[in-house]
Amino acid sequence: EGLPAIVTVALSLGVQRMIKQKAIVRKLPAVETLGCASVICSDKTGTLTQNKMTVTKLWSAGRLWDVSGTGYVPQGDFFNGESRVSPSSDQSLKQLLTFGMLCNHAELVERDGELILDGDPTEGALLVAGMKAGLTRDALSTSFRIVKEFPFDSTRKMMTVVAEDAAGKLFAVTKGAPDVLVGKSASIIWDGKVQKADEAAFQAVEEAISGMSSNALRTIAIAYKPLNGQSLDLLTEASVEKEVTFIGLQGMIDPPRPEVKQAVRECRDAGIKTVMITGDHVLTAKAIAKQLGILKSNDRVMDGKALNEMEIEELEEIVEDVSVFARVSPEHKLKIVKALQNRGHIVAMTGDGVNDAPAIKTSDIGIAMGITGTDVAKESSSLVLLDDNFATIKSAIKEGRNIYENIRKFIRYLLASNVGEILVMLFAMLLALPLPLVPIQILWVNLVTDGLPAMALGLDKPEGDVMKRKPRHPKEGVFARGLGWKVVSRGFLIGGVTLLAFIIAYHQHPDQLEYAQTIAFATLVLAQLIHVFDCRSEVSVFSRNPFGNMYLVWAVLSSLVLMLVVIYLPGLQPIFHTVSIEPRDWLLIVGLSSIPTFLLAGSFFARKKQ
Repeated sequence: EGLPAIVTVALSLGVQRMIKQKAIVRKLPAVETLGCASVICSDKTGTLTQNKMTVTKLWSAGRLWDVSGTGYVPQGDFFNGESRVSPSSDQSLKQLLTFGMLCNHAELVERDGELILDGDPTEGALLVAGMKAGLTRDALSTSFRIVKEFPFDSTRKMMTVVAEDAAGKLFAVTKGAPDVLVGKSASIIWDGKVQKADEAAFQAVEEAISGMSSNALRTIAIAYKPLNGQSLDLLTEASVEKEVTFIGLQGMIDPPRPEVKQAVRECRDAGIKTVMITGDHVLTAKAIAKQLGILKSNDRVMDGKALNEMEIEELEEIVEDVSVFARVSPEHKLKIVKALQNRGHIVAMTGDGVNDAPAIKTSDIGIAMGITGTDVAKESSSLVLLDDNFATIKSAIKEGRNIYENIRKFIRYLLASNVGEILVMLFAMLLALPLPLVPIQILWVNLVTDGLPAMALGLDKPEGDVMKRKPRHPKEGVFARGLGWKVVSRGFLIGGVTLLAFIIAYHQHPDQLEYAQTIAFATLVLAQLIHVFDCRSEVSVFSRNPFGNMYLVWAVLSSLVLMLVVIYLPGLQPIFHTVSIEPRDWLLIVGLSSIPTFLLAGSFFARKKQ
């Protein structure tokens, strides 16, 4: 009768603990499902990394520049090799920085004396790079006017604005994935002039992209296209984003979160594979994945193009070998989830955009970002990360595993205790003995001795090896891993020692039935209260510090005090059919009630020694 209430309380308390760790559970069953997770498919930007972009390298017209400074402070210098240069002295560099700010919505705002980014971190990095060169929003607004915009789209991987300069001429500025923009480019700026893009020019661009990506830099390409004589109303994405002029690249670093590497390692120890999913270049994704310990020597990396060409049945055959998916779109996430699920995995999938919702909803544990996530993504999820941090997912899984183990603990305790109570009465009737316990005593044991410690078990902290175990199979029964045997064996012993205590006391005082019943009552209560500490571990009562759960200690002490009150308080003795017992009788009670726990603990150590 108490099981549904205790399970609900345990889940609810677990949810409260998760909130303190920055994870909000939207669907209560997800708490238990977390313990079964075998694969975490995680976005890179903001989840595995800090999402604090800083442009550190620029490339245009075959030349490479380094940019100093960190974060969103618009202070830094530009270097070509060892020489400091002025951005205004190079036309292509100035154009690269100017158009990076023009095709951009980010703003820097000052709050409490600190500059805070208002907008997308990638656009913020482009904005700050331009400001380091002395460019300002006010100056740009006097020179250019944005008249039309084609927002970023995950399918196109580009964003375009149509601008009008001071002379009234229209032109388009496009920023996006370098490999996409290279394919859209008909010309390139080289030696200060626009020339037709040939194979040598594209080779130079590819080498620059590879060089930046290999150093874990995310690359953004900038291009433009004159629109002289074209009607503004007739302009479309397709028309303005083709045959563009390639200007250059901006390479930005997004540092990995320092706590993620340890979290990935702990997940691996727990039998949980971490898969990185990103829209970044393959080389950038590989570099970050290696830094975080996600990509091992034998693991595979797959890009979106390969995913497009592959049927889901083909993906199933290799998906377990892939640790990094790069250049993917949100639609690919759904394909990855289904392939992993078809291989028998319990999949946790992160996402933040509207297009991520199908994959989040289809996964076993949908996880939405609390900071960058859209309302649609959050509504589709089971779990929301308030800090968008991968380490929070690991903490949530640890909590989910602990909640399930705590449910097993109090099931073990309650059932073993009740088996003991039933067997006491059954064996006494079979042996034609008087009843060892009266109904009011059994009711008292069920309400007080069973209730308080069982509730305290639901607050138990995780065992030290909870993240060293393999994920639990979702179809595993609650009595798996020997729990059924422990319930029956402890129940038999609890019932046996209680009946033995009754028989000894009854034979010593055959004319004092209530005295023998009080001895049996005290033995049963104490045996259960000692047994509750054994339930804290799957191994042995000695494997955990008994004071590691002070809620349990206080629950046991409370039950002991209440038992003594029932036995020794004259006003309660007639109600509970108890009598005061001698101090020497407690030696018998303590000795017998310790047998169910310490006898089996001794057998465990004997096996371990062998």
